[in-house]
Amino acid sequence: MPLVTLSLRHFRNFMFFLPLSGMHNILDTPITYLKGVGPHRAELFLKEFQIRTYGDLLYHFPFRYVDKSKVYKVKDITTDSTYFLLKGKISNMEVIGEKRAKHISALLTDDSGSIELLWFRGLQWIKNQFSPNKEYLIFGKPSIFQNRFNFVHPEVEEVTPEQNNDLVGNRLEGIYSTTDKLKNAGLGSKGIAKLMRVLINITNQEFSENLPDYLVKKHHLISHKEALINIHFPEKPEMIDKAVRRLKFEELLFLQFELLLQKIVTAGKIPGHVFEKVGDSFNTFFNEYLPFELTGAQKKVIREIRADIKSGKQMNRLLQGDVGSGKTLVALMNMLIAIDNGFQAAMMAPTEILANQHYNTLKNFLKDMPVKVELLTGSTKTKQRKEIHNGLEEHTVNILVGTHALIEDTVNFDNLGLVVIDEQHRFGVAQRAKLWKKNTIPPHVLVMTATPIPRTLAMTLYGNLDVSIIDELPPGRKPIKTVHYFDSKRLRVIGFMREQIKQGRQIYVVYPLIKESEKLDLKNLEDGIENMRRDFPLPDYQISVVHGQLSSEDKEFEMKRFIEGKTDIMISTTVIEVGVDVPNASVMVIENAERFGLSQLHQLRGRVGRGSDQSWCILMSGNKLSNEGRKRLEIMVDTNDGFRIAEEDLKLRGPGDLQGTQQSGMLDFHIANLAKDGDLIAFTRQIAISVLEEDPRLQKEENRLLLHEMRLRLKGKTDWARIS
Repeated sequence: MPLVTLSLRHFRNFMFFLPLSGMHNILDTPITYLKGVGPHRAELFLKEFQIRTYGDLLYHFPFRYVDKSKVYKVKDITTDSTYFLLKGKISNMEVIGEKRAKHISALLTDDSGSIELLWFRGLQWIKNQFSPNKEYLIFGKPSIFQNRFNFVHPEVEEVTPEQNNDLVGNRLEGIYSTTDKLKNAGLGSKGIAKLMRVLINITNQEFSENLPDYLVKKHHLISHKEALINIHFPEKPEMIDKAVRRLKFEELLFLQFELLLQKIVTAGKIPGHVFEKVGDSFNTFFNEYLPFELTGAQKKVIREIRADIKSGKQMNRLLQGDVGSGKTLVALMNMLIAIDNGFQAAMMAPTEILANQHYNTLKNFLKDMPVKVELLTGSTKTKQRKEIHNGLEEHTVNILVGTHALIEDTVNFDNLGLVVIDEQHRFGVAQRAKLWKKNTIPPHVLVMTATPIPRTLAMTLYGNLDVSIIDELPPGRKPIKTVHYFDSKRLRVIGFMREQIKQGRQIYVVYPLIKESEKLDLKNLEDGIENMRRDFPLPDYQISVVHGQLSSEDKEFEMKRFIEGKTDIMISTTVIEVGVDVPNASVMVIENAERFGLSQLHQLRGRVGRGSDQSWCILMSGNKLSNEGRKRLEIMVDTNDGFRIAEEDLKLRGPGDLQGTQQSGMLDFHIANLAKDGDLIAFTRQIAISVLEEDPRLQKEENRLLLHEMRLRLKGKTDWARIS
């Protein structure tokens, strides 16, 4: 059953103007007022972790726990790979060495033996802290020096009479993320834990339930209050898992509610432009200019978009497709439908290189058709810029391709009906929003990405968009063959490159650095140019060089030489990751491939295989590989499937490194993890769908808690769905 649509007016009425019960929430109190914080520490919390309020600190969860419930003997220490808690007396304290070599040594002794304790900083404070007549608890991970165990900078706590009576009680301790600046202000993990105990003591009465009773019982969850207390100070080990599950569940569930409610608003707001007909522009192109027969996937996507743009409601659709799958052609065919219905279209790309590429691609597709396409970037000359502005307002320009220049206030369309955004993760929400205001009724929106998005990421980052996928390559394209060679096989690779050039093919060689790094033993561009000119000497071989430190004009000149076939090899950094389409280029050599992420390797590989000839991607690496580096290269050799690669990348690196996701604002999870919680993401989405299908306005008494929580979370975000 589809989700019921809801008008924006009704949504605002029931969601945003429902009165909230109660007065000021103590969790909104600025962190400055917490005992033990003060202005200086509050400023550090804000700068280091964006912690402003009591609530922000409460949701700064431990990232792991140490178990101090068992006291070991010195003789029990048999490994340096785990933590130990010891109890004994500290003696033989002495300062050893001078200047930088100075350190303090002491012995901890129990009835089974002694072990050395070492401190290399804070010496003035340390040497006066311990009495030889008192017992202490020592906690830490032992080190091995000269075949003997020792503890370096252990945690030390004096044993009180109360602890002597209950040393084996609950002593699970959370470890909190901190920074050097916070540590210097006394806010290491233990300092944060101390503040957390104060905070929970004064706020725990505010930990009211935010999920309906029927959901808590049905899914066997502990209460919200129990979860918050036990995530910081667990009563027993099993409560950690229960607290984590409850907090992940609610975090992901409310995220899915937010995305789905935005989708409901989008579907039910003021009707969008109606593209009723498929006319001369589309039919002429389809019958006379289509460069190849559409794949089944392309036809399916065109049907999905067609249904959206004639429905009378604004389209917000994500088009995913691997490199070379034909997304631009699909976008063009829908722009032609817009033109047939009296509208203009715009395509926005994140870089001038990519904007130029799209402009040339559209011009090549359209050939001599009477469709005027213009390009607007930061490099467009003033005279040409004015002509484009006039053409847009007079509707003599049908399609405008460009960069951020499209969103300038001086750019006004006569009747903008369709916006295509390529690699939208590189644009901020506010930037995209400016395009929506180029017409009185927002244009239809088609978001394209050649970066395959894992299912779990798509359900969060783009969960409020409809999704279309092109998962077939155009006919005649051969899968790229990927191989991995160590440096010892370099002569073999050079021979292969010469053979390809002899056959009339061109080659990319990509390096990760421009200049040699003292820290990383990598091949670099400057050395690469020297070696390449030695192995491929003039006049037999011509070489282009492109990197990020070149001016736009020089970069354009070098790329143009390669695109026109005047050079055989392009030596480059990753600036050619997107934006270069040379069908004659059949080989991609990636130096130090183990240093690149999977997603980036896949994007680089996609620069070849654009024509009908067999193409190759050669991954070069040093002989020493980390386990993760080896795994990445094995995956690249094993598959060309961008979606599988994206899933593997998410598992290996986590969401924080995925290109562009940091800009979304949707991935700032307190406890959930996209790489590990895929099943829970899907599970909570189904729960949210089920609830909204039965109660789309959350008006039932049993859902009032959900309504209250969503009102808090969505406050100030009413228009976000319109600029997805």
